[in-house]
Amino acid sequence: MASFNRVILVGNLTRDIELKYLQSGTAVTEVGLAVNNRRKNQSGEWVDETLFVDVTLWGRTAEVASEYLSKGSSVLIEGRLKLDTWESEGQKRSKLRVVGETMQMLGGRGGSPPREPGESTEQRGQRNWSRSNQSGPPSQIESGPPAPSEDEIPF
Repeated sequence: MASFNRVILVGNLTRDIELKYLQSGTAVTEVGLAVNNRRKNQSGEWVDETLFVDVTLWGRTAEVASEYLSKGSSVLIEGRLKLDTWESEGQKRSKLRVVGETMQMLGGRGGSPPREPGESTEQRGQRNWSRSNQSGPPSQIESGPPAPSEDEIPF
C-alpha cells in the first residue's frame, strides 16, 4: 500500500527562535507555530480554534528563520510528520511534530529587520532601521541535505 506524508501549515510563531548547532556544524531550531481554524458551532456562531504545532527546521532554513523571524511572524511551512517516542518515569510518552523542509516568510518586505545576536524583540523594535539600501530576506528557503541523527539534537 502506498503512503504519503506531507504537511502544509500557515501560522504565526509562538516564540522567538533559538538557533543551535550540532557538533557537526549543522544548524537546527525548534519553533512553535500557532495555526488558527475558524468554524461555525452548532448554534451557528463563529468559533476560533488554535492548534499549536512544534516544527523542527534544519540547516540554512533554520539559520534564515533565526535571522529574519521572531515571535508573531507569519510563515508557511511545508514538511512531514514525525512521531517522537520516549519513556519518562516509567511511562511511555509520544509527541507528533513537523520536520519542516520548505519555509516561506509571509507578511511582505516591510516587516522587521534582521535580529542582531543577543538582541531582544523589544530592542530590535526600538532600533532605527533604514531598509532603503537593503535587498530584503529571501522569500522562500528549502532545506539542504537530510537532517542528522535525532540523537544529535541539542534540545
